Amino acid sequence: KLWRYYKPAGLVTTHNDPEGRPTVFENLPKGLPRLISVGRLDFNTTGLLLFTTDGDIANQLTHPSSMIEREYAVRVMGSVDPGMIKKMYEGVEIDGAVYRFTDIQYFGGEGLNRWYHVVVMTGRNREVRKLWESQGVKVSRLKRVRFGPIFMPSTLRRGRFQELSRKEIEKLLGSIKA
Repeated sequence: KLWRYYKPAGLVTTHNDPEGRPTVFENLPKGLPRLISVGRLDFNTTGLLLFTTDGDIANQLTHPSSMIEREYAVRVMGSVDPGMIKKMYEGVEIDGAVYRFTDIQYFGGEGLNRWYHVVVMTGRNREVRKLWESQGVKVSRLKRVRFGPIFMPSTLRRGRFQELSRKEIEKLLGSIKA
């Protein structure tokens, strides 16, 4: 079984936080089996987070070899030019690893606050933020809107939880490349 959750900001994706911050697991409905998160979203990131009862499935979905796309809506503060976009497509070395977006689409906004939709394949820690910040702009909002073929529906409200249909699960598992 798999569930989607609209993670609000201010929660950590762990069962127990040594700093005592609230966790996504404390926010889930009572009476569910023990769940495993499919990847993580950091404290200030909102949006789609998947949960499962199956550790093997969680590992398959998050392993870089699965090549599953993760799409984010990101608001950046600062001036963005075509050269920066090109660099983020080609790859930027950060902390000894190459980070890159496989897609970047301008989505709107005025002045120095602009929205983009970006896609990554690896799901590394703070990958989207690090890529933008490597170009001298600041990420002011970050929301995951898609994990593979699973989207965040507009009807799912922040902090709410929804079981995936059998058809959605089949599509998600069918999207694993390895």
